[in-house]
Amino acid sequence: MIIYPAIDLRGGKVVRLREGDPEHQVTFSDDPVATAQQWVDDGAEWIHMVNLDGAFASENDN
Repeated sequence: MIIYPAIDLRGGKVVRLREGDPEHQVTFSDDPVATAQQWVDDGAEWIHMVNLDGAFASENDN
C-alpha cells in the first residue's frame, strides 16, 4: 500500500480546514517547502499538494 501525505496550501501557508469549511482553518506552518521536506525526510515518495486558493476561486488562473 502507498500512503500519500497531503499538504493543503492557503495564502502560502500549510493549513487544514475543518470539514472543508474555510471559516474553520488551522495553520500548521508558514513554510510549505520545509513541510514537504519533512515528509520526504520521513520517507514519502509522493506528496499530494492542494492549492485551496485555486479551489475556492471563482475563476481558473491555471
